Amino acid sequence: MGTMIRLLGADDVDSFRRIRLEALRTEPASFASSAEDWENFSDDEWRRRLLGDPVFVAFEDDVPIGIMGLMRQRASKMAHRATLIMVYVRRETRGTGLAKRLLEAVTEYARGMGIRQLELAASAENSTAIRFYEREGFTHIGRVPGGCLRNGREIDDLLMAKRIVD
Repeated sequence: MGTMIRLLGADDVDSFRRIRLEALRTEPASFASSAEDWENFSDDEWRRRLLGDPVFVAFEDDVPIGIMGLMRQRASKMAHRATLIMVYVRRETRGTGLAKRLLEAVTEYARGMGIRQLELAASAENSTAIRFYEREGFTHIGRVPGGCLRNGREIDDLLMAKRIVD
């Protein structure tokens, strides 16, 4: 069947929960949230999180193997901007182009919503992610000193952005 990427809907809570918790448990240093933050959510809260912002998931034979969400700015004068959230692909799929395909699906969707700029925050210590975003045309727009606390250590967040319309 191969790999398929699609926008999740209300019936996809189980797939969402599965890949989101896998991401938080496997790559705890990559996310602001911890697995503990999410593990105790009720089904209603999972559904609310899923439907609050568009979430795209890559499936390999119906098994979720990657995820990327899009959080649009709510204020009317900033609604042309959106932030990439929850980005994760399984380690064994890295270097296969899966993350690029997820980003392309999210970007296409964002353009259709009238979004002009994608933004993100990446841990300054996550050089793999930073290189990926640079290759995909994101530029550095800033740095949040001590943006995230991990095991008592403050780690900077790098802010990046990419224009998706001219």
